[in-house]
Amino acid sequence: MSEDHTIESSSGSSWQLPAIVILGLVALGGLGFGWNASSKLDSTQQAVTAEVKAVQQSVQQDMSSLKDRIAQDEKTNTDLRGDLTVVTKKLRITQGQLKAARQEAAKLNDEATQKISALDTSVHTELATKAATDDVKNVDTKVTKVSTDLDATKEDLKMAKSEMGTLIARNHDEIDQLRRLGERDYVEFTIAGKNKPQKVGNVTVELKGVNQQKNQFSVAMTVEDKLFNKKNRALNEPIFFYTSGTHLPEELVINKVGKNQISGYVSIPKANAQAQSPSTSGK
Repeated sequence: MSEDHTIESSSGSSWQLPAIVILGLVALGGLGFGWNASSKLDSTQQAVTAEVKAVQQSVQQDMSSLKDRIAQDEKTNTDLRGDLTVVTKKLRITQGQLKAARQEAAKLNDEATQKISALDTSVHTELATKAATDDVKNVDTKVTKVSTDLDATKEDLKMAKSEMGTLIARNHDEIDQLRRLGERDYVEFTIAGKNKPQKVGNVTVELKGVNQQKNQFSVAMTVEDKLFNKKNRALNEPIFFYTSGTHLPEELVINKVGKNQISGYVSIPKANAQAQSPSTSGK
């Protein structure tokens, strides 16, 4: 009886120890797996947090850049509105000057007509009071000369005037009329072909383009080594420019356009030549 009990006790002890060891290993393995999983979770959480912060910083930078661009665009729009206002005011001033020039031209025309009428009346009165044949012949000669001068004056009045008050010649005959006035020198020219600079008086002229339908042209002008581009200018529209040591403007006028060809003249005030002569003699 006691022997059987001893056998049972020893057999029970023999399987409990391995079981405890196995359970301990399983528990250690579970702890190790849990610790590993916890470490990976912490690492993943840190990575996600860093990525979120990076995205937030990027979004903040983009927002700041966008705000700067919006502010710059608003400033540009403000500047453009200011420039538009200035241009509008200048355009109004230019229109006012043109209107004043036209009114002045009309006034001069009226005054010239009144002077012509008064002179004509005076001549006829003088004819009526002269009885002697010689006196009548002398008066006839005066009348002929006055009539010639009046015809020339009437022809001058038919010419358009620039905003500077100068007469604008539309052809060679009118240029000859202006030459007879003796106030300016006139250099006529013709340029055939584009991009062929040609010296005309005090300026070098280069044809850039012609629009025959609209009677417009584009040229490049070089005045004392300074280049000026004049685009889409109208026929018989004077282009004014100054040279060193002068107070009166010279003018370039194109009075005829053709296929890749322009003709016109450069008008030079004789006062400019007198103003430049002292400096020329001093060199």
